[in-house]
Amino acid sequence: MKKNYFFKSIVFLTAIITLFACKKATTTAPALTISVSTITFAGNGGTQDITVTSNADWSVSNPALSWLQLSATSGKSGSTVIHVTATSPNNTGASQSAILEISSSNGQARRVTVSQAANLYPSYNTSPIAPDMTGVTSNAVQLAAKMATGMGMNFGNTMDSPNEGDWVSGKITDAQVKFVKQLGFTAVRIPCNWVWTHLSNRSKATIDTAWLARVKQVVGYCVANGVYVIINAHADLGWLEQNVNATKKDSVNAMQKAIWEQIATTLRDFDEHLLFASTNEPQADNAEQMAILNGYHETFINAVRSTGGRNSYRVLVVQGPHADPTKTATLMTSLPTDPVPNKLIVEVHDYTPAGFTILTDGDASWGNMIYYWGAGNVSTIEPSRNATPGNGDESAIAAELQGMKQNFVDKGIPVILGEYAAPRRNNPNEPMPLDTAVSNRSVDYWNTFMTKTAKTDGLLPFYWEVGNMIDRANNVVIDQRTYNALVAGYK
Repeated sequence: MKKNYFFKSIVFLTAIITLFACKKATTTAPALTISVSTITFAGNGGTQDITVTSNADWSVSNPALSWLQLSATSGKSGSTVIHVTATSPNNTGASQSAILEISSSNGQARRVTVSQAANLYPSYNTSPIAPDMTGVTSNAVQLAAKMATGMGMNFGNTMDSPNEGDWVSGKITDAQVKFVKQLGFTAVRIPCNWVWTHLSNRSKATIDTAWLARVKQVVGYCVANGVYVIINAHADLGWLEQNVNATKKDSVNAMQKAIWEQIATTLRDFDEHLLFASTNEPQADNAEQMAILNGYHETFINAVRSTGGRNSYRVLVVQGPHADPTKTATLMTSLPTDPVPNKLIVEVHDYTPAGFTILTDGDASWGNMIYYWGAGNVSTIEPSRNATPGNGDESAIAAELQGMKQNFVDKGIPVILGEYAAPRRNNPNEPMPLDTAVSNRSVDYWNTFMTKTAKTDGLLPFYWEVGNMIDRANNVVIDQRTYNALVAGYK
């Protein structure tokens, strides 16, 4: 009996141990995972998703009910996607944040930090309309081909001055537009000042309504006369151009968004004869700055597109770093993102060599004035002012523009040469060449050579006209040689 009892005890104990082991083996460890630990919203808000995976019931505490909405605040075992929405623009003037506490009934807890940047300025996209392709069906290549049928020029130093007409003889008129078209200029670029002297409320980046109306009137002159017109945000004391860096990125993007929502809304109804251009000569010198610059361009693109109507499909212009052909071919390895395909044009400028095209009032620390340029245009009277081989000669210009052809034009991305000009040195208030005939011949040759080379490489040239070739007040050509040189370049 004792033996049998002992045996039964052993069997019973073994069964208990086995049962305990099986129960322990089948018990699942508590689990709670969250797909992200941080969420960052732009100042305008938006929606982002997080996934909660748990093997027990769970719940979320949301301390930011005033600006943050969750599609679900509790769930059961399994995976659940929560749509997290910053419901409105953050116009508080400072970034805001909240911590979502996610806890499960099995004792687990996790945190997700949500933040929203501040809107420095209010949204000006207050009246978006449905997309409308009427009159804006051309893609960038097709529109560039239409623009290439005539010549291009700038109304420079006009609407980019503190007040229109400060720097040239006369404001832009309908008669002026008709006159330049008669001369063969069927596409014009109008640099514009917005931030410098035309903000009626600087703290809110509000553009003066009278200035918006004036720009709209000038664009109307161009479109009504069948002239293509590019409107940009020009130098404006460098608020964007001199601040392509991480420190200023947020404030520049905020201003870029604010002004382009206003410009685009005001000019929204014009057809594809109107193009918008993001900036002018942005100073980016490396890959990091190029990425920031593309971000500025994307802010511009999104602001324009968001206003709807024809802006949803309008061809837009973005600038390479410094608008320099060589830097652009090297650093602009990809275009900024545009939700509409094949609607972007790249812009560069060319003033090679700067001693010949830019320096007019004296030598500078970075170089001396050049009066004589190009094959055969060598002065024996003033040899110190001759261009030297390798100092921005024909081969240098050809190489610069070839780089744009190979990296953009040949890949189906149109390029405009938004600015180029060589000044005629006849201002008695500035240093003047002793060998006048050779100097004038050099200017003619440079203007023809740059125009012809750009055209040959598929670029669209826009001559920088600031009242030296055309008398703006009287609508007459006052430098026939320069005009003839440009016409020769198009042949």
